[in-house]
Amino acid sequence: MDLWYTEKQTDSFGITAKVKETYVREQTDFQDLSMIETEEWGTMLTLDGMVMTTVRDEFVYHEMVAHPALVTHPNPEKVLVVGGGDGGVIREIMKHPKVKKAVLVDIDGKVIEYSKKYLPTIAGELDNPRVEVIVNDGYMHIHDHKNTYDVIMVDSTEPVGPAVELFTKGFYQGIYDALKEDGIFVAQTDNPWFKADLIQTVNRDVKEIFPIVRVYSANIPTYPSGLWTFTMGSKKHDPLQVEEASIPEFPTKYYTARLHKAAFVLPKFVEDLIK
Repeated sequence: MDLWYTEKQTDSFGITAKVKETYVREQTDFQDLSMIETEEWGTMLTLDGMVMTTVRDEFVYHEMVAHPALVTHPNPEKVLVVGGGDGGVIREIMKHPKVKKAVLVDIDGKVIEYSKKYLPTIAGELDNPRVEVIVNDGYMHIHDHKNTYDVIMVDSTEPVGPAVELFTKGFYQGIYDALKEDGIFVAQTDNPWFKADLIQTVNRDVKEIFPIVRVYSANIPTYPSGLWTFTMGSKKHDPLQVEEASIPEFPTKYYTARLHKAAFVLPKFVEDLIK
């Protein structure tokens, strides 16, 4: 008998993957967590029935959360990641020698624990001496650390469960206050096929707080629709003004210096959402 995992992405659409083995199925204090081995995508982490990451395609998401902001900021010495307990964004941040300290704040310690065990290629930098891992509420951490960070990255689930408050205007204002005078933040902002209203709301809210707001996209096949967006808010530095020649070389599989500006070129229907 074949076993398949299905993510119901809308009431009438989903994706499915053949499962080889189930490593973990646990209701944590915050969410339903599964770690499964799939035929097509390798080890897969799911939370509340949604795919968070897979070994095969994780590099796209993690590179595109981290690198556009880090190459835009001229001196990103202190970086915060809210969520991201799998460690993928931290791994990419560690490729930037200018970063002196990266702080990871995830509300669910079980995500960190199981990622270290079952996703070592993703979570391998969580023990780096430049990294501080805190199991706590990222929303509260933001509000308790004014004028502290050069770059803040929000690596959250979709806006359900404990992540709901990470898509509110109050949270974005808290991020603005936690950033230094030339700080930058970036957040994953879901997909334009099924969550157009969310993208519009986030874009409107962030524009009311940050003087520079840019939306960019990437292709992530195991995420709903495959087309994923990210929203960057900046106090001073515009990612579209970054010179390709100034972007340093570091090992990647998706992000490149040439792709940096190209990622901000959006399909017209997405452009129309954020006008």
